[in-house]
Amino acid sequence: MMKVLLFSIVSLALVLSACAPGGTTDNTMPMSNDNSNMTLAPGASAGVSGTPTPGSMMAENPEASHMMEPITAPNVQPATETEGGQPLEYREENGIKVFELITKAVQWEILDGVTVTAYTYNGTVPGPMIRVTEGDQVKIIVKNELPDPTTIHWHGVEVPNAMDGVPGVTQNPIQPGETFTYEFTAKPAGTFMFHSHYEGDIQVMAGLYAPFIIDPKEPEANPPAVDKTLMISEWLMTGGQTFAAMPMSGMEPNYFTINGKSFPSTETITVKKGELVRLRLISIGQFIHPMHLHGVPFKIVATDGHPVPEAAQLTKDTVSVAPGERYDIEFIASETGQWMLHCHILHHTTNDNVEPGGLMLVINVVE
Repeated sequence: MMKVLLFSIVSLALVLSACAPGGTTDNTMPMSNDNSNMTLAPGASAGVSGTPTPGSMMAENPEASHMMEPITAPNVQPATETEGGQPLEYREENGIKVFELITKAVQWEILDGVTVTAYTYNGTVPGPMIRVTEGDQVKIIVKNELPDPTTIHWHGVEVPNAMDGVPGVTQNPIQPGETFTYEFTAKPAGTFMFHSHYEGDIQVMAGLYAPFIIDPKEPEANPPAVDKTLMISEWLMTGGQTFAAMPMSGMEPNYFTINGKSFPSTETITVKKGELVRLRLISIGQFIHPMHLHGVPFKIVATDGHPVPEAAQLTKDTVSVAPGERYDIEFIASETGQWMLHCHILHHTTNDNVEPGGLMLVINVVE
């Protein structure tokens, strides 16, 4: 009995000690909003509440500080193309499909009057679509014209380890002015993507991403009449400068894009009544987006590039697409009219806090 009483007293003392001001225990973890490693900019007050803007709070660690600097590059020119994600042409050499990519910075218009500094593949956001057939031998030659090193990761594609694109692990970063060649067999069939794996917080959020579609070797028995790939991401523009949008205080996005455009500059998808439509939803940003379709439900026919057996296909009208995920959804356009597809985190349907905007597009069903 005395041992139990003594144990209870000691336990109570430990709890009270931990709860006392300044009290702690060895397994205490720092809170996620701890700013002990941050320093306020000159003139800022530690007692002032509110969300800091980029540059108002800089990390003492130079590498962390770099992540919060404006995205810049010397002699950035306006983009010469206006649509991203378009099929990339290739040439054949000894049965190998050869693609060429150039990483470069451009001024990219996401909305009338709103232009960001973007890191791109071949000058567009998203970069050009690589579309091949399962089993194809592919070679992708990458020339780096960015001011920083970079690599490419083939997200979801089954590649040899040396082709995986992780700097310092599977390859050395591609330095400015250098060229690197990736070679692999395209497999499996499905919806994939490629993106930078160097300083991803900056380079991916600045536009270094693109779709990679591998069609099945055996043609589909019932292919869709309309097949669209939609890459979802976020941007931070303030004071005329572009920053890397991140899920952290002061770096949250204020623009949201589908294939590099914010509504009403997003594409209108026109289909005929009765047609089968496939939308390949790809989230490349750092936020979750529950995408909701008006008018008709859809079936989820593939996840992360892998087919869902018909018996297991969910029928839904909203699907949450997390960073890195891909969902292929299909539906029959059964009702005419202009039907909206949009994110149901409603702040994500604004442009710099003004509605409507952001992650919205119209599916126009006609007779």
